[in-house]
Amino acid sequence: AVLLKDAIQPNLVQTLENNPAFVHGGPFANIAHGCNSVVATTTALKLADYVVTEAGFGADLGAEKFFDIKCRKAGLKPAAAVIVATVRAMKMNGGVKKEDLGKENIGAVKKGCLNLGRHIENVKQFGVPAVVAINHFTTDTDAEIQAMKDFVKAQGAEAILCKHWAQGSAGIEDLAKKVVEIAESGASQFSPLYPDEMPLFEKVNTIVKRIYRGDEAIADKSIRDQLHAWEQAGYGNLPVCMAKTQYSFSTDPNLRGAPTGHTVPVREVRLSAGAGFVVIICGEIMTMPGLPKAPSSEKIFLNEQGQIEGLF
Repeated sequence: AVLLKDAIQPNLVQTLENNPAFVHGGPFANIAHGCNSVVATTTALKLADYVVTEAGFGADLGAEKFFDIKCRKAGLKPAAAVIVATVRAMKMNGGVKKEDLGKENIGAVKKGCLNLGRHIENVKQFGVPAVVAINHFTTDTDAEIQAMKDFVKAQGAEAILCKHWAQGSAGIEDLAKKVVEIAESGASQFSPLYPDEMPLFEKVNTIVKRIYRGDEAIADKSIRDQLHAWEQAGYGNLPVCMAKTQYSFSTDPNLRGAPTGHTVPVREVRLSAGAGFVVIICGEIMTMPGLPKAPSSEKIFLNEQGQIEGLF
């Protein structure tokens, strides 16, 4: 109650160049829905011509959950998607060790671009046109950047170099114009990946096959029985929220690139009835951040006057 008393109001901040921004929610997409609140987004849509929502940790997690959970629940229809990528990430997905990412390696960039290609394909599955933003690092070489641009062009999309870290909005103007162009084109034909009425485990398998490109999800009978019991109790129409490593399309964080044919083991399932989704915990992913055994919240409360006590 203490947390929600004021936290229910979106937190209005501003960028370095005085653009309004709401910071409201935003849990990690590897274990939760990965984007800000419906309240913030719907409020922003009443106040501006264009609203950008971050949905982090890869299009297989952040974007999938934004589309399948948030947009479904809030009735949002995105007009365009921006897939943020780096030369360094391409090299890492191409097999380069972290300490060697500063050295030019065009072959590794091309190899790692298969991972980016998968993200482009995944966003297109939702009917949303995408542009790729190359987040520029000073160690990137012209040849590496060109290799990324050429790959994305071959995928039927465009990659734009973004230097906002160094130049602010001036360094990202080309991307902004492209996003407006796509948004105004009316090309988006957004629809979620699966219908509400699909059984819960089929929803999981749909994501595993179409987004992760795995063969199937595997789960013990007890887990399938639990999902079936929730369906019988009236929760079968809820979307699923996959908790999975953000480092791979599989549940193995070391399996980089664009793997296919893997299985996705489901370790546990949790019903988030209030939030309106079923959490599917896959592989070894941990969902609990480091907290003390006796959290401070046990001593914090609202008194009869609605004042907060116990903070200090």
